Amino acid sequence: MTYMYTMGIDIGSTSSKCVILKDGNDIVSESIVNLGAGTKGTDMVIEEALNKAGIKADEIIYTVATGYGRNSFEPAQKTVSELSCHSKGGTFIFGEVRTIIDIGGQDIKVMKLNERGQLQNFVMNDKCAAGTGRFLEVMARVLDVELSDMGDLDYKAAERISISSTCTVFAESEIISCMAKKIPIPNIVKGIHYSVASRVAGLAKRIGVENPVAMTGGVSRNKGIVRALTGELNTDIAVSEKSQMAGAIGAAIYAFEEYKKVKEGD
Repeated sequence: MTYMYTMGIDIGSTSSKCVILKDGNDIVSESIVNLGAGTKGTDMVIEEALNKAGIKADEIIYTVATGYGRNSFEPAQKTVSELSCHSKGGTFIFGEVRTIIDIGGQDIKVMKLNERGQLQNFVMNDKCAAGTGRFLEVMARVLDVELSDMGDLDYKAAERISISSTCTVFAESEIISCMAKKIPIPNIVKGIHYSVASRVAGLAKRIGVENPVAMTGGVSRNKGIVRALTGELNTDIAVSEKSQMAGAIGAAIYAFEEYKKVKEGD
């Protein structure tokens, strides 16, 4: 039996993700490398994904690239916007979903989908990095904690402090001041998470939050952010171990659909 393998590549600002699909609906391989646009991350993540799938590059019939660095990836037959790929990938992961919140390395996107899973409306943050993955990386570095540990630290907080500034530079100064006052690190982390959640919730409310709600992107792995955002929006938020791969999954599905269009046109 001959299978149709398609590849989706999501080249972000801080990481590269790759998904290989079989026949448009079966994930046979996925990989992530913590190197983004302008690095060797793309080559590394593709090689890893191919090795995991046990197939060769020439067995991939169609490739779609998305993400911050999508236009720099020349081998792709097509590029598709992050908004479209996260909408399609989020629907694949969660099934029925009407609002998708994607917090990436350098931006925040809130997408509203119709009942068919198609992108209906969206809103993005401005050029400021506040509330993004990059913002959290800076805060973790100031606190001298691992980014991956922030969710657990949040859970240990006895209370949360208020981080009043939405500017990364000023928020950094606030945190340094809190540390000088010997405020417990978990309490500071919880305050950071609520600062991010408040900013994201403000964006989401601009287009109207409709249930079910799901999160995609790397920040969805931070349980503290998810808890804070759940409180700010007063609704359940679905997350998945595949949330970070949503863009690449959507790109791989688009690749399958585009290939079928090409074949039908022949």
